[in-house]
Amino acid sequence: MTSKADPAPLGPTSLTWRYFGDTRMLLVGPRAAVLQNMLPALGQGVLDHSVFFKETFARLRRSAGPILDTVYGGADAAATGRKVRDYHHGIKGTLPDGSRYHALDPETYYWAHATFLDHMLYGIETFVRPLSEAEKRRIYEESRTWFRMYGVSDRAMPEDWEAFQAYWKRMLEEVVVPHRTARYGVGYVTKGLPAPPRVPKAVWRRVSPPLNAVARLLTVGGMPPRQRELLELPWSEADERRYRRFAAAVRGLGRAWPLLPEAVRYLPQARRAFVRESRPR
Repeated sequence: MTSKADPAPLGPTSLTWRYFGDTRMLLVGPRAAVLQNMLPALGQGVLDHSVFFKETFARLRRSAGPILDTVYGGADAAATGRKVRDYHHGIKGTLPDGSRYHALDPETYYWAHATFLDHMLYGIETFVRPLSEAEKRRIYEESRTWFRMYGVSDRAMPEDWEAFQAYWKRMLEEVVVPHRTARYGVGYVTKGLPAPPRVPKAVWRRVSPPLNAVARLLTVGGMPPRQRELLELPWSEADERRYRRFAAAVRGLGRAWPLLPEAVRYLPQARRAFVRESRPR
């Protein structure tokens, strides 16, 4: 239930509801997760405390659900956000330079949130349609509401869209590093995807090459150029042309997209919210 101290949740009139749970956002690849782990404090926290290295994809799935529920949870969104925050209370330790880190440090926690906002903005403009400056400002203001659902200090959160753009530029150019955790997270780009537990190795050898090619295209193509370089991810002009053609083809399906079943177009958390609000898409 919502308490008097809870911020008003996002709702069906928000652009964030329209797009964050859109399955086309999956085509961005692990951009948000990789960028998160390039912040030294966050990457070290994952290295020290997470099962990421043993159960990479399972960990990503477990993390995505509560984030989506914070966006689409309606009256329960703030309670879900506080649960997400509370998962991080014990994530603290020491960086290699001897300084201390804590996952609930406002600067660290906001960086994780900022990567989800960037993920959505990049996904919309790459695979759906261009956004006007007014729409970008609107989505940014919605992201401020979303962040406040976590009950974490918002002192690190930029005041407006212009300030966020400056913040994002500074983080990419001056702050993030090729942390070991981020390098591990994109290791399959050169080594190939690991075989699922129940798939015979002989079968996987036959079916994995096209899957590896798609995973590589989406992962490396979805990364900012400087971060590709920092992580030493191979990317050629031909790769760039291939990625742009793919993105253009997806955008070209935009008119037909609303004709597809909702189960194809939206993730489960979004679909449940639409039903709850009686706002079919």
